Amino acid sequence: MDRNEAAAKAVRQDRKVVMLRPHLRDIPQHAFGPGFGVRPLRDGEGPIWTAIQRDAEPVLEIADDRFDREFGHDLPATRTRCFFVTAPDGREVGTISAWYTTDAEDRVWGLIHWVAVRPAFQGRGLAKAAMTHAMNRLAAWHDRARLTTSTGRLGAIKVYLDFGFRPDLEQDEARDAWRLVRDALGHPTLEEFSL
Repeated sequence: MDRNEAAAKAVRQDRKVVMLRPHLRDIPQHAFGPGFGVRPLRDGEGPIWTAIQRDAEPVLEIADDRFDREFGHDLPATRTRCFFVTAPDGREVGTISAWYTTDAEDRVWGLIHWVAVRPAFQGRGLAKAAMTHAMNRLAAWHDRARLTTSTGRLGAIKVYLDFGFRPDLEQDEARDAWRLVRDALGHPTLEEFSL
């Protein structure tokens, strides 16, 4: 099977995968292009977050209450952990969160959460610059990070691999899902794992 066929299969199956970064050292540093930047969310800006997610999301339906379901348990933290990517004219064109989560062993992890860039602004390095910002923020509070994505998001997975995230192979059927990604991306990091 060639890479295009493998990518189509990974997208079609769209299986959940978890990625881990065991430390927050040596974070790749990518700058925003001229005029682009990042700012924290302000109170009451959940509808802007929702609009960006809806614009960028090709598969999931983003319900009106999604922001509250994701962040409502700690709204004050959104002021320091959730960010908008801004265009030169000040419009919000992307979002990323340097959130937190607890695992089954009750350990706290930094969490890269709900990364999105509006389609009209994709391909400009905004996701990489946003990842740099969010990862630098996580490093101030945590010593490790994780995220959840799916095999249908190959471009995002490539960025996460480039930022030092690795497959969590402890999840159910993880090896099968990661074989799909390996065959589709051919990323050198995935060659290190026996899938």
